[in-house]
Amino acid sequence: MLCAAGCASAQKYPDRPVRMLIGFTPGTATDIVARVLGQKLGDGWGQNVVAENRPGAGSTIAAGIVAKAAPDGYTLLFNSSAQAVNPALFANLPYDTLKDFTPISPVAEQPNVLVVGPNSSIRTVADLIAAAKAKPGQLNFGSAGTGSGTHLNLEKFKLAAGINLAHVPYKGTPEVATDLIGGRIDGYFAPIAAALPFVNGGRLRAVAVSTAKRSAQLPNVPTVAESGVRGADFALWFGVWGPAKMPAKLVDRLSNDIGRALAAPEVREQLAKLGSDALNMTPAAFDKFVRGEIEDYTRIVKAAGIKPQ
Repeated sequence: MLCAAGCASAQKYPDRPVRMLIGFTPGTATDIVARVLGQKLGDGWGQNVVAENRPGAGSTIAAGIVAKAAPDGYTLLFNSSAQAVNPALFANLPYDTLKDFTPISPVAEQPNVLVVGPNSSIRTVADLIAAAKAKPGQLNFGSAGTGSGTHLNLEKFKLAAGINLAHVPYKGTPEVATDLIGGRIDGYFAPIAAALPFVNGGRLRAVAVSTAKRSAQLPNVPTVAESGVRGADFALWFGVWGPAKMPAKLVDRLSNDIGRALAAPEVREQLAKLGSDALNMTPAAFDKFVRGEIEDYTRIVKAAGIKPQ
């Protein structure tokens, strides 16, 4: 009887609008990708997907709301890799990341780009490593703030390359780019969407991309791994979660619907413009992936000496 009820629930879902909570402000990469997906899902369902921005505390405000919601599929969380970073950065989260959510599906990933100023002598990762070893701790690398993805990317690269680079936290990417162009800092692992206008305009030079494969937006720029540094792969990724204890049939339905939405040519085209590639995993595989990411971020945070807040 329980199985029959679950199947019936999944078959008629959704019969009213679905809330998709986003942990960041409008116009951010997370928000833009969420709205691309939400629009396509809504078109297929014949129901509105209401994108609701609840920014703050590194996306934990939105996540906390979803963790307490009914597990009926009408309140979903769209988050970035911050969902896996936060357990390492916050000592007292208002939820348990592994127990209070149902992983449904990844959505997309995008690389960061190692960029330097237009007049920098650094043209390859090998150049950077040589310069860093010649002057340990004297090359300054910016980030969009302590504990941000751009900071953790830097720390992971430092660990893998065995070098010491000085971390300079900023409020965000525009401030980092200004000082990088002006020669006041030496490098930055910039989000690709933010980096492309500067790179294409000749104001910054792209040295390498952080993901395991090259970006279609920068096909001539090698990956960090291709440049000789293994174990430094890093991506900003996005996914969808629901509250814990969602019926398995409903989770599978949502996962399949998201997969179909991401396979649509117009969605792939929109993601490509953002420098993103669609991701496809089963809910079980996504759960395993997230657990691995939490372990990796915890390792990086500990090695970098970042104190949980």
